[in-house]
Amino acid sequence: MAAIFIWLLMITGIVHMMSRDGGSPGGTDTESELELPDGTLPEPTSGSTIRVLLMTTGYGSELHGEVRVSSDEGLRVSCQGESIEWNKADTYQILPDDTRFQNGNIRIEPLEEGGEIRLESIERGCGTPSYAGVLELRAVSGGIVVINKLPVETYLCGVVPSEMPASYELEALKAQAVCARSYAFRQMTSYGYPEYEAHVNDSTDFQVYNNSQRQESSTRAVAETEGQVVRYKGEIATTYYYSTSCGKTTSLEAWGTDPGGGGGYLQSVEVCGEQGDYEKDLPWYRWTAQVPVQTLSALVSANTGVQVGTLSSVEVTKRGPGDVALQIVATGDAGSVTVDTENKIRSALGGSGYTITKNDGSTSQSSALLPSAFFTIEKSDDTFVISGGGFGHGIGMSQNGANEMAEQGADYRQILQTFYKDVEIG
Repeated sequence: MAAIFIWLLMITGIVHMMSRDGGSPGGTDTESELELPDGTLPEPTSGSTIRVLLMTTGYGSELHGEVRVSSDEGLRVSCQGESIEWNKADTYQILPDDTRFQNGNIRIEPLEEGGEIRLESIERGCGTPSYAGVLELRAVSGGIVVINKLPVETYLCGVVPSEMPASYELEALKAQAVCARSYAFRQMTSYGYPEYEAHVNDSTDFQVYNNSQRQESSTRAVAETEGQVVRYKGEIATTYYYSTSCGKTTSLEAWGTDPGGGGGYLQSVEVCGEQGDYEKDLPWYRWTAQVPVQTLSALVSANTGVQVGTLSSVEVTKRGPGDVALQIVATGDAGSVTVDTENKIRSALGGSGYTITKNDGSTSQSSALLPSAFFTIEKSDDTFVISGGGFGHGIGMSQNGANEMAEQGADYRQILQTFYKDVEIG
């Protein structure tokens, strides 16, 4: 612990690494975080700022071909001490060949405190997104990298409604807020993009941010849990979450990771109460798919890169906590393939071409991933019947389970301590 107090107070910026697409031609206008002697960043607090790399429309790339911004409050655009004020209602455009990048990064901020910046060159689920804080633009080979720097609690107000419907129960939203904060704090102890000094991006790679409009209910959930995180053995926990459980969760074994040590709070638990499984009436609690042999044969070959021919069998040869599939063997007349871990299994059996019937009788077209790895599979004549439950990876908190628990009277602490074992909330 003593090492925490022996900080190397280096306020001169962290030396930039080469970017994924080449080197940055300019310097930086930003101040680096203070690093600890081991190169990590100090543990963040609710007053810390987070640096979020903003992806392009559809989250297809980190490199923007142009940046177009506007603000009702007007904008200040600055670089290396020189700035202009943009008071017009018009859009302000910056291209990768802007000569100011030769001197450093370009900083964009509203003229009035509390104002927001519309990033009109991208689209999100809410339409044209607006951002609190500051936008920092860096020119790299191939385009512009856009970083949103803002207080972490403000960031969470854009994460919670993007990750959980704002119409959910307040206690479920509060559980989501604590999860999102814990996850963010863990990510803020290092840079996910060290070459840009960015902690995270705004996609499902980390947490979805600003895809949905901020809502009063989710903002209230953030405010009423301000600073609170999940801790396991004194350390902030990485609080994984997903959509819907099948009545059970699983452990890190599903990802091929040793569940012991620091991940001991991620155990298989039963998601049930006095009235049975909390999610038993929800659409994705149970689902079935009848997949023609030829369709599944083609998908397995394409998804695994192994030409198995026409499948004769697909067997679950290993299961883990919660009865999740950890290994399958698919055998055809041209060969066989073994697939390990829940994500790769879901990918191997996923893809377009078949219909999934959900618990309530509604249907959904298959997608890149099987809904979950909690399933059985049997061959019946010229069809494989896959019977499963839940939606998502099954590790940590079920968001729909949390909402059902809240509807039955559980508070956010009870919810979190159900899904994460032996943890403290504070």
